[in-house]
Amino acid sequence: MLFHFVLVLLASFVLTGVIRQYALARKVLDIPNQRSSHSVPTPRGGGLAIVLAFGMALLLLKFGQLIDSRLLALFGVTLLVAGIGFCDDHAHVAARWRLLIHLFAAALALKLLGGFPLLLLPAPLDQLTHRWLIDISWLGYVIGTLLLVWCLNLFNFMDGTDGIAASESLFMSMALASYAYYLDQTLFYICLSLAAASLGFLVWNWPKAKIFMGDAGSGFIGLWLGLLVLMAAQQAAVLLYCGLILFGIFMVDASYTLYMRFLTGQKWYDAHCSHTYQRAAKRYGHLRVLLACWLINIGWLFPLSLWVFAHPGHALAGMAAAYLPLIYLAHRFGAGQADWVNS
Repeated sequence: MLFHFVLVLLASFVLTGVIRQYALARKVLDIPNQRSSHSVPTPRGGGLAIVLAFGMALLLLKFGQLIDSRLLALFGVTLLVAGIGFCDDHAHVAARWRLLIHLFAAALALKLLGGFPLLLLPAPLDQLTHRWLIDISWLGYVIGTLLLVWCLNLFNFMDGTDGIAASESLFMSMALASYAYYLDQTLFYICLSLAAASLGFLVWNWPKAKIFMGDAGSGFIGLWLGLLVLMAAQQAAVLLYCGLILFGIFMVDASYTLYMRFLTGQKWYDAHCSHTYQRAAKRYGHLRVLLACWLINIGWLFPLSLWVFAHPGHALAGMAAAYLPLIYLAHRFGAGQADWVNS
């Protein structure tokens, strides 16, 4: 498996370099503006390398009979998201068309997974039996589709400073792999493959970034991480809560910012630079913000997810412990507020 990891990592690294040269030649550049977190024109679309390297990884796993054809079909569906993102990287695609593709891909992917996992209702440990697992039937398809669409858009929204989206993908993939190792080898291989593909790109995207991920990669990664959380929850229902905890930084920042922009009467659907991480980057720089995210993920969110896994009855308490400090940080940085002053 180590050879597989290194091979996928190298493929992602090399492909990112190739795509960077292509972007420079075709002038597929992210030009700085007043909403940007960078100051020089930078190639974009490098996330396509993650898509290609991850696809190669799945083909290798299928060739080794480590995954079934359903996973390749799932990859094909998620290519719809990568494709519309690639088009948007080269020429603007209207939001309604992007949303339509996102909804279709998420719903079809969920169908291929077999639907939303059984929902765990947190209860005291001594009462935690099969009676606390419920099948929410058709409602699960609605909730699951919306959750997947939100996950993929989280990465679109949060891919705004050097290294943050690739780091989140690497962290979440490895964290989920640590659970999958004991539960499902297929899921373990997939998580490691996404981690390797993300790491190969991250080398180029680490501050100061030589290429940006772009929508081709960010939405694809967000969708796959959402799918991996649901796949993990099919093995152990409590992992739905663990996965949402691992998503904490992105989930809270994007959701809180969107809520505040809506609440204050702003055009919440317009591009902006009022996320917590963007304002923190302007004050402290990209590298410090990225390292802070790693510290929060490894030092706080991952241990909390482990605690919830060991104590399923306290899943909601664990989520509160994960989200409330992040909500406080978003408030302190004035996330979503148009009149916030960087002081």
